[in-house]
Amino acid sequence: MDELLRALAGLSLVDRHLDDVLTEITAVARDGLPGAEATSITLIRRGRAFTAAFAGELALSADELQYERGFGPCMDAGRAGLTLVVDDMRTEERWPDYARRVTDLGVLSSLSVPLPFQGETVGALNNYATRPEAFGEEARVLGEQVAAAVAVAVANADAVARAGDAAENMQAAMRSRAVIEQAKGILMERHRLTADAAFTVLTRASQRSNTKLRDVAEELARTGVLPGL
Repeated sequence: MDELLRALAGLSLVDRHLDDVLTEITAVARDGLPGAEATSITLIRRGRAFTAAFAGELALSADELQYERGFGPCMDAGRAGLTLVVDDMRTEERWPDYARRVTDLGVLSSLSVPLPFQGETVGALNNYATRPEAFGEEARVLGEQVAAAVAVAVANADAVARAGDAAENMQAAMRSRAVIEQAKGILMERHRLTADAAFTVLTRASQRSNTKLRDVAEELARTGVLPGL
């Protein structure tokens, strides 16, 4: 357990795509949980569940069967905040339709553990096996400890990704503003216009050509030609 937690805590988050980080987290969790042959992370946002990462195609296929129906152990674990174990899909009665379909894929047992973070459940850590009763008491206890660490790692990775997106969006906005100011300057000098009048010319050209204002400005700055006029 200590080794698994150290591996999760040691994951590098900076300058990496969120998908890559979550995929590594999932692989670490699968390798550290007794009985797990395939593992996935289900996240629930605005009521919609989706697989954010998986280690083993079997986990993705099993997840998607549940999403199609809107219920199943991984979705119910994430929604209710409960650890749900299926010892044998062949005799499972809580989700009979899902159990029948996932058995056809070769899944015979599963362990779904909620991901708790700051008093809320953000999703579930899903583990699947091709043999029955793969997840005993030790796996359940360890799964809950791992899920708590995974939830923090997921939240941290998501925060880093959001911060990167925000910085990138800010830089893009600054670049757009700079080129628009450059285009305004060209029009002001060429036609003896005020700053407001030059901006009006740009917006009209944008509307008439059905082109983004930034693209109109870039075209003018690059070629001297104003699209749409």
